[in-house]
Amino acid sequence: MANPAISTLYRLKFVRKMKKLIVCLGGIVLVLAMVGKSVNAQIINGAFKKTNISERKPMPLPTVREADVFWSKKIWRIIDLREKMNLTLFYPTQEMDGRQNLITLLLEGIESGQITPYDARVGDDFKVPMTFEQVQEVFGAEATTEEIIDFDTGERKEVSIEAEIRPTEIKQYMVKEEWYFDKQASTLNVRIIGVCPIREFVRENDESGQVQRQKVFWVYYPEVRDLLATHAVLNPYNEAQSMSYDELFIKRFFHSYVVKESNVYNNRDISAYLSGKEAMLESKRIEEEIFNFEQDLWEY
Repeated sequence: MANPAISTLYRLKFVRKMKKLIVCLGGIVLVLAMVGKSVNAQIINGAFKKTNISERKPMPLPTVREADVFWSKKIWRIIDLREKMNLTLFYPTQEMDGRQNLITLLLEGIESGQITPYDARVGDDFKVPMTFEQVQEVFGAEATTEEIIDFDTGERKEVSIEAEIRPTEIKQYMVKEEWYFDKQASTLNVRIIGVCPIREFVRENDESGQVQRQKVFWVYYPEVRDLLATHAVLNPYNEAQSMSYDELFIKRFFHSYVVKESNVYNNRDISAYLSGKEAMLESKRIEEEIFNFEQDLWEY
C-alpha cells in the first residue's frame, strides 16, 4: 500500500514543475510578441511616425446668431486647378500614399452614400439631389450599346459598353460662400456654403475641337466636412505640416477669383456684362469692396 505522504509529495512536485513550465512558455510567448512588435515598430516609411488622419474631426467654427450679423454678401469664386497654388487639389491623379485628389474623394463619398450631390443645372440652392448614376451621365460615363459582328458566326449582335468617369477632366471648382460681419465679435468672417466641380471636355465627333465647360454637381460644404477632414493634402512647401482638405478650405490655402456676387440683377455673372481685362478688374473691385467695408468700420 502506497504511503499517502509520499504520494502527496510527488503531487506537489508535479504541480510545481507544471507551474514553472507554464511560466516559461508564457515568458517565451511574451518575448516573441515583443520582438515581433519591435520589428513592426521599426518599419516607418519616413523619419517619424505620423498620426492617423482618419481620426481627425472637422475644425470647429464659431456659432453665428442672426441678430449679430448686420451685413452679409454672397460671393461665387473660381478655383482654377492649373494654377500652381491649386495643384494640391488636382494631384495625385491616382491614389498615392493614401492620398487622393479632391474629385476622386467626392465621387467615392457620393458612391458610398456619405454625401449628397445636387443638380447644378437647376441652380446652386441644393434643391434637387442626384444619384451616382446621374453623376456618371453628366460625366458622359453612362453605358452605351453598340452593334458588333461575331467573327465566329458572322452574325451581328449588340453589346453593352461601360464607360468610365475621367476625373482629370475636372479643371476648376466653383465655390459659393457668404461673407458677413459679426458685430458681437467685431470681425469679418466667411463661410463656404457649397463646392461645384467644373468639367472641361471636347465633344465627340466635334471637328472644331472647341472646349466645353460644364458644372457637374453641387455639394453642400457643411455636409462634406466630415469626409474632407479625414483625408490629407500634400503640403508642397513642408511635408511635416500636412493638412486635411477641410483645413485647406477653412484656412483658404488656395487661389481664386470672383465671378459673381449677390446683386439686384438676378445675381448675374460678371461675364454677362463685362469681358477680358474689364471683367478681371471688376473681380478685383468686388474683393476690395469687401476688404474696405471692414476697414471703414474702424476709427484710428
